[in-house]
Amino acid sequence: MAYDFDLYVIGAGSGGVRAARFAAGFGAKVAVAESRYLGGTCVNVGCVPKKLLVYGAHFAEDFEQASGFGWSLDEAQFDWATLIANKDREINRLNGIYRNLLVNSGVTLHEGHAKIVDPHQVEINGERFTARNILIATGGWPQIPEIPGHEHAISSNQAFFLKELPKRVLVVGGGYIAVEFAGIFHGLGAETTLLYRGELFLRGFDGSVRKHLQEELTKRGMDLQFNADIERIDKQADGSLKVTLKDGRQLEADCVFYATGRRPMLDNLGLENTGVKLDKKGFVEVDELYQTAEPSILALGDVIGRVQLTPVALAEGMAVARRLFKPEQYRPVDYKMIPTAVFSLPNIGTVGLTEEEAREAGRDVQIFESRFRPMKLTLTECQERTLMKLVVDAKTDKVLGCHMVGPDAGEIVQGLAIALKAGATKRDFDETIGVHPTAAEEFVTMRTPVAG
Repeated sequence: MAYDFDLYVIGAGSGGVRAARFAAGFGAKVAVAESRYLGGTCVNVGCVPKKLLVYGAHFAEDFEQASGFGWSLDEAQFDWATLIANKDREINRLNGIYRNLLVNSGVTLHEGHAKIVDPHQVEINGERFTARNILIATGGWPQIPEIPGHEHAISSNQAFFLKELPKRVLVVGGGYIAVEFAGIFHGLGAETTLLYRGELFLRGFDGSVRKHLQEELTKRGMDLQFNADIERIDKQADGSLKVTLKDGRQLEADCVFYATGRRPMLDNLGLENTGVKLDKKGFVEVDELYQTAEPSILALGDVIGRVQLTPVALAEGMAVARRLFKPEQYRPVDYKMIPTAVFSLPNIGTVGLTEEEAREAGRDVQIFESRFRPMKLTLTECQERTLMKLVVDAKTDKVLGCHMVGPDAGEIVQGLAIALKAGATKRDFDETIGVHPTAAEEFVTMRTPVAG
């Protein structure tokens, strides 16, 4: 039968836009439906605006350290409304870029909520369209546990649009979103508490990284409370929030920010009209080709719950477009050695295996670790220390993992990720001449293992 479109993409986030653009470039007739904002979570309420806020928060340190370099500053003043207005302007600019990318690629853009009617048909704004393939790229959505008073809490979606900076903020969660926002609020001058029900935040990251960040945040005066969870939230007459913990303690805050997980965004999508199956966590189940149990329907990105990172969704979108419309160029996505960063203050950059993962896999490992005060801080009172760590296979000399906590960690680890992807050995690192004087050169000058 003749279809209206070769590919109908639901969701104009990173993965959906990438798949649509390249499919259209390969000659396919493509449509994209988006009910909220072009660019998805990353551009609008995720990594892009968050990084802008991180930059804003970092200035407090720069002002503090400037006197060591001879600068005399009047008392710095921060205006939250200016930062948010400038952030909004930049996001609007990016929305326009995404629109142009789609339209200039020959993609038909449908703005509204799309619902799947059957395996080859989508309904949007009262119209129905047929498609040979339907791609679900609707992403995730933050969720707040339904404790008493949960309606008084906010998620990351609301945090980007607060009218003013709260004086006292309670951030709940132990993942990277919680850690990053705690750093933002703290850096911008809010009295910040990070509350996590586990022993230590950033589960799944290297143990040295987690402990080092805990030490640095404590040095900076952030209140870290582990093995703690909220029982209820009560709004007071003055608008403040009284937070009762499960151990009976009570805390006061002006804002309670939850970053305790995200769910796949499948609301009113019409999956009941198809054979699409969900896994036990509610994510769309797909095979290695991103096909669901319904052969004509595919899914990728956060909605499948594999690796929830923007560059991974981009790679998945490219893989889908190539497999469907340019099979001779198809390459499966390699989920090994994916570098990532946490834009905490200080930053974390990491790629490859943690020490714990390597040992659990039965590897005989050597650990190289360095902790030092960066050169930039030697003229200041700041006692922050940087951590760099390499996990090396003692038998093959291959570098299995690379981890860093310190300024520009993400920028530095991106380059090292290429080396690890290419199979670099510790000898390759040792024989590489460092760029001096930089923090990054420490990765090629670590000679003595600290453990094995």
